[in-house]
Amino acid sequence: MEKEYIWEIKIKNTPILKRKCNRCSSDRFYCSGKFRMNSQKKNTDVWLIYRCMECDSTYNLTILSRTKSELIKKDLYLKFAENDEAVAWEYAFSAETVRKNSVELDYGSVEYEIQHEPVSIDDILSGDNEIITFKVRTPFDFGLKLSSVIRSCLGLSANQLNQMIEANAIYTPEDYSVKKHKVRNGDVVLISKDRLHSVCKE
Repeated sequence: MEKEYIWEIKIKNTPILKRKCNRCSSDRFYCSGKFRMNSQKKNTDVWLIYRCMECDSTYNLTILSRTKSELIKKDLYLKFAENDEAVAWEYAFSAETVRKNSVELDYGSVEYEIQHEPVSIDDILSGDNEIITFKVRTPFDFGLKLSSVIRSCLGLSANQLNQMIEANAIYTPEDYSVKKHKVRNGDVVLISKDRLHSVCKE
C-alpha cells in the first residue's frame, strides 16, 4: 500500500534585489509590484519597478526592450498596464530576467511557510503503508533545500535525516541528492517503512 501527502510551500514575499543605490549607501531594493511602460511608434518597453529599502529611489528592471507591440499578447499587455501582482511576482522570481539584467537576487530574504498534514516518523512506522509519498508544491524556485523541507515537515534532526539517507529509507524517484537538491515544483520524496525500521532499530 502507498500513502501520499502534500507539502505546500506558501511564499510571503519576493526576493530582495542586490544592487548599489545611486543615491545612498544601500545595496538592497524591494519589488514594488508595479510596472513602467513606454511605447514609441511600434515598439514597447516594459520595466518592473524596484525601490531602495533606505531612500526609496527607483531602479527599473528590464522586462521587455524595444519589443514590437503586436508581439506582446494582449492579455499580458493588459496585465502590465494594470500592475498585475501575479505577473510581477513571476518576473521578480525569474532567473532568466535576472540573468538578462546582470543583477543578483537575495533568495535568503524570501519568507515562507509550509502547509502540511502533521506526520511523524512514529506515525509512519505504526501505519499500514509500505511506501509513503510526499509531493512538494511551490509556485517559484528560490534556492530552498529539499533537506530543509523534509526536516521541517517530519521534525527530523540533521543526524536523523543523514541516517535515513544512508539507509536509503528516504529517497527520490529521480535519485538526485536529497541533501543537495534545491526544491522545484512537483518534487517527490519517498520513505520506505521497512528500511526506516532498520534505521530506528540501530
